[in-house]
Amino acid sequence: MSTAGPGPTAIRRLFVLLCGFEILPKSVSTRGRGDRFILSEPVCAYLLDTEQGWVLLDAGLNPDYVDDDALRFAKFTAQRMTPPVIRAAHRMETQLAALGLDLADIRWVILSHLHYDHSGYLGRLRHARISVQRREWAAARLRPDLGYIPDDYGARDLDWDLRDGDWEAMPGLRLIETPGHTPGHQSAIVTLPNSGEILLPFDAGDLAENFDEEILPGSCSDETAALASIRRLKRIQRESGATMLLFHDPVAIQQIRLAPDCYD
Repeated sequence: MSTAGPGPTAIRRLFVLLCGFEILPKSVSTRGRGDRFILSEPVCAYLLDTEQGWVLLDAGLNPDYVDDDALRFAKFTAQRMTPPVIRAAHRMETQLAALGLDLADIRWVILSHLHYDHSGYLGRLRHARISVQRREWAAARLRPDLGYIPDDYGARDLDWDLRDGDWEAMPGLRLIETPGHTPGHQSAIVTLPNSGEILLPFDAGDLAENFDEEILPGSCSDETAALASIRRLKRIQRESGATMLLFHDPVAIQQIRLAPDCYD
């Protein structure tokens, strides 16, 4: 961690919610390598206990797409995709209940981007403000490619808060532009009272090797931007001493503190 210590912050605790697993060829995460290997990649969301209330970073997987046979076929099998694995312990309601909370307690959702493994619970969070980069919101509507499920974010009554560029949600919570994986992808820097800075890259890089070897994500909207985003996050980590929590890495997830444990 940085020897300077954490700055002023409105964030008290960070909980990592493990929302299920995607079954994917490794090449989905690492461009040009791993076609023959299948990974069980974790899907996470991050719950912040803040002075302004409970804030959710990303919204996990929609369990309806696994529970309902017709939906499972339409969303995954018919697209030649393996459906994700979502057990009872992975459901957001289950994990919130262990903390004495429910979905109604979450009043603000901030999304890294709008792919289906990051926006699945939006239909259950219509009461919350939903922040996302304006470029991501536009791209997901005008040109939704593989990875987007418009049903997750297409409801007319969602309360959108569209942002442009780097921005500060509150003291201790900064969002930074990291496009490339998708046009409007953003990452987060969370400052905690004791743990200092936590860097959340989301899908700017799924695995440790994306950063260690500067390997592009397998899915990119802009390769040049994707590499620049990886390098930007590496520079931030190097200069700040932040702890990076990888979103999709099946090895790293086994060392991360999972809810109801937390980072404080």
